[in-house]
Amino acid sequence: MTETPTATKEKPAHRSGLAAAAREFVLIVVGALIVSSILRAFVGQMFIIPSESMQNTLLVGDRVVVEKLTDVKRGDVVVFEDPGGWLGDEESGQKRGSIGRFFEVVGLLPDSSHGHLIKRLIGMPGDKVACCDSKGRLMVNGQPLEESSYLYPGDAPSAMEFQVTVPAGRVFVMGDHRSESGDSRVHLSDTGPDGGNPGDAAFVPMDKITGRAILVVWPANRFDKLEVPDTFKSIPAAGPAPDKPTISLTPPPK
Repeated sequence: MTETPTATKEKPAHRSGLAAAAREFVLIVVGALIVSSILRAFVGQMFIIPSESMQNTLLVGDRVVVEKLTDVKRGDVVVFEDPGGWLGDEESGQKRGSIGRFFEVVGLLPDSSHGHLIKRLIGMPGDKVACCDSKGRLMVNGQPLEESSYLYPGDAPSAMEFQVTVPAGRVFVMGDHRSESGDSRVHLSDTGPDGGNPGDAAFVPMDKITGRAILVVWPANRFDKLEVPDTFKSIPAAGPAPDKPTISLTPPPK
């Protein structure tokens, strides 16, 4: 007697369809996270403004887009890592928990700015920055800056007088809200985080610059481009950049 072959039990079609859809969804999510992480690392990312040092150009809680592809220049608003001891002078962003930090790293949440600062780049390597001329204006390479378009209303360009030459590989930065900004001026007598010469801590190493802020994207009513003010476009070229900064806490000749 011939035995009847046992029929192979097939999986329901809807189960295999769900499994395929789930695999495809996971691949899409993983791919999106990878792309987002690469964009964050090499192209740009978003930061939350943590302090009042850039008012009224940037307000506390503003979300800004920072791009990393182009070189920074005078007048740019730049985000940078703490060069050493700066964040003791003003508030940093609050650090998120592990889940929030994961979404920051992959670019799905704006960076909380923990460990970063944001200022305006005033002096490039070799520039001579001084405060102030006979009209109380900040000078770069002997050229006075007209800062009314971005300086906080009622603030002087600087309450302290100084003359510096920016060393090679570093920049000199200041907040737009000068009376509330723990910027390069505040650290002109400080040594760097590893010791060194007085004033080393005042100049931000260029390799600590994350990028330049180009756009305010939130809140929606503050959506705006961040452009270099016209006054920076007429600054004379810098001289040779010294290996070490030159610093004087006396006013320039009037």
